[in-house]
Formats: sequence, C-alpha cells, structure tokens
Amino acid sequence: MKAVVITRPGGPEVLQLQDVPDPVPGPDDLLVRVRATALNRADILQRMGGYPQPGPKPAHDIPGMEYAGEVLAIGARVEGFVPGDRVMGLLAGGGYAEQVVTHYRLAMKLPTNLSWEEAGATPEVYITAHDALLQCGLVAGERVLIHAAGSGVGVAAVQIAKVLGASLVIGTAGSADKLVRAAALGLDAGVNYREQDFAEEVLKATGGRGVDVILDVIGADYWDRNMKALAQKGRMILVGLMGGNSTNANIGVLLQKRASVRGTTLRARPIEEKGTATRAFEKSVLPHIASGRIKVVVDRVYSLAEAAAAQEYMAANQNFGKVVLRVSE
Repeated sequence: MKAVVITRPGGPEVLQLQDVPDPVPGPDDLLVRVRATALNRADILQRMGGYPQPGPKPAHDIPGMEYAGEVLAIGARVEGFVPGDRVMGLLAGGGYAEQVVTHYRLAMKLPTNLSWEEAGATPEVYITAHDALLQCGLVAGERVLIHAAGSGVGVAAVQIAKVLGASLVIGTAGSADKLVRAAALGLDAGVNYREQDFAEEVLKATGGRGVDVILDVIGADYWDRNMKALAQKGRMILVGLMGGNSTNANIGVLLQKRASVRGTTLRARPIEEKGTATRAFEKSVLPHIASGRIKVVVDRVYSLAEAAAAQEYMAANQNFGKVVLRVSE
C-alpha cells in the first residue's frame, strides 16, 4: 500500500509517499481501507521528532491519528462490524495511509449524512473536546472560555459546550473572520487575542464573575490571564501547549478561587480508556452530528501525496476547522 512516511525528523520535506507492507489485523482488529484522514498538531510534532507514536516503535513512521473508511476484513473476536461497514475512529498513528488496522472498540459507524472528508475530520478533535469538557464537569448554565476557537478542537468545543447547555461560550481567535465564523456555530462572544486582553473581555462579558470552565490549548503564555478569567470554583483543562510548558506562575490564585487545573492527552491512553471516550462521544455527540445540529467543519482538502503542503498550510494557523487528506475515492 501507499503511505506517507516520516523519513527523518525535520520539516515538511521529510514526508515521503512510499510503498510499505499492508497492515495485518489481529483477532480483535478491523482492517480498513482509508478514504480520508485529517491533520492534527501532533502530526507536525511527530514529524519534527518531538512526539513519537506511543507503544512499540513501528517499522515505518507514519503520522495520522484518525481515519474514515470501509472495513475490508475483521478479526475472529470482532463484534458488531462486518466487511463493508463505513467506519471512523482514533489511531495512535498510521492514518496517512491507504489501509489501517484498528481495535474494533475504537471504531464507530458513520452517520449517513457525513462525507468521507467530514468523517475523517471528526474523531480526534470531537472526542478530545467532548472528553475535556466532561473532565471539567461542565453542567448546564455554566460559562465557558474556549481558546483557539477556530482550530479543530475549538470548533468542536464551541458546539459541544452549547449542546451540553453552557449559558455563555466565549472564544479567542487571531482574526475577526474566524470569530464571525465561530459565531455562526454558536459562539456567544469572541475575543481577538491580537487586539484585546481576553481576561479583561471575559470579565466584561460575565459581569466580573469570570468563567466556570476554560479549555486551553496554549499553556504557559496564557496562564496568568486564564487565572484572572476563571471564576470562583472554576476548572481549567489543558489540552495543548502551543504557548510553552514553563511559567513562573502565581499558584496562590488556585487557593483564592478554590480553582482546579488538570491536563489531558488522548493519544497515549490505554485502549480501554480511549474506548470509553469513544463510546461516550458516540452516545452523546454523534447523534447531534447526524442530525446536523453539530457541524464538522472542513477547511481544506489535499491528496495523500500533498501531505507536506497540507502540514505547511496548517502550521501557518490560517485554517478554520480541519485540514483533511483524501486518501482514495
């Protein structure tokens, strides 16, 4: 089969389309013909040598943490799937390829309204956003701040927070256009972080009370302002560190506000935990995607051979929603 291989750590030019052996499914696995996959920040970090695929080192270093496609074959212990099923799901890696093998507990059947490109753009960011908001214990009536509201996770989190009953969803982005587009998806108030202090804007929008939940992908650069924006008994969850992982923080604010902060990752979790997150998403969010209430936003589609160009585009932070690789028709 064809796959995009990271030939050595480096820039986009190290991504090469190569012939590699077809994957072999085990007794609990599905063998899937991949129709589409999507880019995530972790793919870029993996390409640069900073975020290797968890588990045993694979024979070929192939990025890609999600897929959508058709089941070609099933293992002897697989339940609930048959060849020909249209499926999507999470991967530890290997998605930039014509075929993947995945444990059947991590697979979901596609709603009929999703295209291959939309389905390929769904699992990683929508499961991440849903799982993060659940970890924060978000309940109806609470106020939420979502950073990078135009990113894949941000677009998902804005919509999921509204479905969970958030009374006010505030989002940050680096352009007015992204904020306008996020507003069409349910964002109540937008902050252009290039022009405004988001902490001050949050306090204005909430009458000085702050937000109950913050979903942050930035990290160190936003710590002090996040603490200022957080309400009494507020909860913040870190799902990314685009702004660094080290800060001289005033941790006293955690005591003053009786606040809590936690971090989360999805990729490195055991299959049991990822399976639980998948089933929770399948039960609570996927029906809203099927009905059209929650939209999967695809910014741009590239071919598998154009993976390097796709990563360059994503790295420029111009996308709204997901960047997708079309693997086969």
